Amino acid sequence: MKISIIYYSKTGHTKEMGEEIAAGIRSEGGEARLFSIEEPLDAEYIASSDGVIFGTPTYLASTCWQMKKWFDVDSAGISLAGKLGGVYSTAHFAQGGGDIAVMTLIGHMLVKGMLIYSGGSSLGKPYIHLGPVALDAVEGHYENSRETFRIFGKRFADKAGEIFHK
Repeated sequence: MKISIIYYSKTGHTKEMGEEIAAGIRSEGGEARLFSIEEPLDAEYIASSDGVIFGTPTYLASTCWQMKKWFDVDSAGISLAGKLGGVYSTAHFAQGGGDIAVMTLIGHMLVKGMLIYSGGSSLGKPYIHLGPVALDAVEGHYENSRETFRIFGKRFADKAGEIFHK
């Protein structure tokens, strides 16, 4: 099973959390590769992926413009239809818009024809309804979030395996 993680990261936090998700995917036997939208993407790998997870920092209480541009323009040659999709974000504060950043990308993913992953509360704690968010200005939250991001990767890989490799 292959899963792509496509992200934009200005400070490195969004990339770091993508690496935590990738570690969770790998722990379930999946293959995961990270792709920064600032570098050429491996379109063949993404096309052969069962799932794609998108990561965004939160700017002005929403997704960053770089990810919006990627979906609006740069993703034109990449088919995402039918793939399992997930999303995560990084932010400074709980009221900073990390949840809106996640929801914004989910809307773009739906338009691209993706199947949206949510474990909701069905998998127990930690509850990851829409996608994990790591906060760097809340004492301890960023570091403590690493485990939640790994769990998200494990759960995403399990669902991708269940859907595409049963």
